[in-house]
Parts: sequence; structure tokens; C-alpha cells
Amino acid sequence: MAAGSVAVLARALEALDVGGAADKINLIPQDFFAELCEQIIQHLNHKIPGVNTAELCQRIQTSGIEINVGDLAKIANIISFLFSTAARNNLSTEELVATLGNAVSVLPKHAVQVIRHVWNEQGTSISISEDARNMVTVGQFVDIKWKLGVAMSSDTCRSLKYPYVTVTLKVADPSGQITDKSFEMTIPQFKNFFKQFKEMAAVLETV
Repeated sequence: MAAGSVAVLARALEALDVGGAADKINLIPQDFFAELCEQIIQHLNHKIPGVNTAELCQRIQTSGIEINVGDLAKIANIISFLFSTAARNNLSTEELVATLGNAVSVLPKHAVQVIRHVWNEQGTSISISEDARNMVTVGQFVDIKWKLGVAMSSDTCRSLKYPYVTVTLKVADPSGQITDKSFEMTIPQFKNFFKQFKEMAAVLETV
């Protein structure tokens, strides 16, 4: 393993310690941490658009563990960096574990075991090309939901009970974290929104 690879991974592990993320990992049950690692591997393999930390965090909290979505997202980013760095440098399971072994005081033992197992089972399937590393990072659309509502009061409108549409976009940001973006539109705005989608669909039919 090249010395540069060791240095990069060391910085990742240092970030775990300095940011207090290692303590949070220690709180996460092994099965939830394994699920997080597997989602990260799937995301790096482009099998899923992102890691749904909000949904996973809610389930962890339901199990009685106190952790917030921000901490879980930070952990996901660091583990993703760890896996992607290992993939770029074609590290074997033994090489990755050896590097982690130098930081036993940082990563909990169960976390090292999970990382070893997940990397051994799925790590070799990750392919990070130069084009993928150099391309502009943008968010990725995951899902869209909408609902019709009726305003019951307004500071600026005398005519109450006017309809509006709430649209919620589920988007995976460049780091792979899935977030919801919600906004409201008046009926005319929604009709124009729908019209533009129809125009895009018509253009795609000609491709």
C-alpha cells in the first residue's frame, strides 16, 4: 500500500476522533451500522441514489439510541470517504484492516469488524473512474410528492380558503445524503410547473 494512501486514510480516522464521531459510532448498534455501510457501498456502486440517513436515524432513535441526523450524516460522509479512498487505491481487505488497526483507539471494535466484513464482501465491486471523480457534482432526483391544500388564513389576502399545492422533492446531494425539499405553489404556478414537465417529456420523445 502506498504511503500516500496511508496518510489519506489516517486523516479520515483523525477526523473521526476530532469530530467526536467515533463516540457516536460506539452508540450505534452493529446491525444499524452494517446497514449504513452497505447503503454507502451501494451508493458508491451507483445502485442507489444516496444514503437515507434521515430514515435510518429515525429507526435508530426508535430503538432507544440518542443520535441526531446531523451526526449520522457526518458519520456517513466519513465512511464514504474511507471506502472511496480505499477503492481509488485498490486496497485489499487486509490492507484496509491493517490501516484501521493502527487506530483502534479511534474506531470501536464492532465498527472495524463491520467495515472489514462489508469491504471483504462488496468492496472490490466499487469502480471509481477518473471521469466520475472529475465530473461536476450535482444533486440527483429521487422522488416527488405533492398534495393539495386550502389556506384558512392569510396576512396579505382577504379572500381566505384559496387552494395551493405543496410539492416535496426527495433529492440526493453530491455527498449521497438524501434530503427533502418542500415548497408551496399557487394553482396557476402549479399548472405552469406541470406544463414545463409536459414540454420536457415532449422533447425527450424526439431524442
